[in-house]
Amino acid sequence: MVDDAADAAHWDAVEEATELLHEERYSDALENLRDVIKQNANNPYAFYFLGVALFEVGELPAARDAYRACLMRAPTHMGARVALCHVMRTLGELRDALREGMTALSQVPGDGDALHAVGLVYHARGDLVASRRYLEAFLATHPEYEVGHEVQMLLATFNDEPPRAPEAEPS
Repeated sequence: MVDDAADAAHWDAVEEATELLHEERYSDALENLRDVIKQNANNPYAFYFLGVALFEVGELPAARDAYRACLMRAPTHMGARVALCHVMRTLGELRDALREGMTALSQVPGDGDALHAVGLVYHARGDLVASRRYLEAFLATHPEYEVGHEVQMLLATFNDEPPRAPEAEPS
């Protein structure tokens, strides 16, 4: 059971950092988040956003560790689970990335972000059949135009198929 008062306090503590991230002031966000963690090392949101900031400055191993720290405190945090999957894939830790992605899907079956992450892991592993299955399931969730278009273009390369014309972006 989540303690609503503690959860609200955790969110309040990272409010400034999220604004800094939105403004793309990653170094300032990192400093702020490290201060938040010094004050409360049990704040899962601080570790999640620390992972985001570290990813943005290219510190992938540190981002991976921050997402893991978030998940130690909040095992069902989907954003951290999916981000961890992506970071591990980028680092070449494909077996662990797949495990994280499948854990995300077991927590929230059909989650578009998790389907996308798992599809990309299978692609990185060279398993185009599995990759196609997950990426097409991702497209069925009606993702945002840009990422959906990128996935369509990736899928079109699997069998040297010509890329399909993108669907019109909704107005």
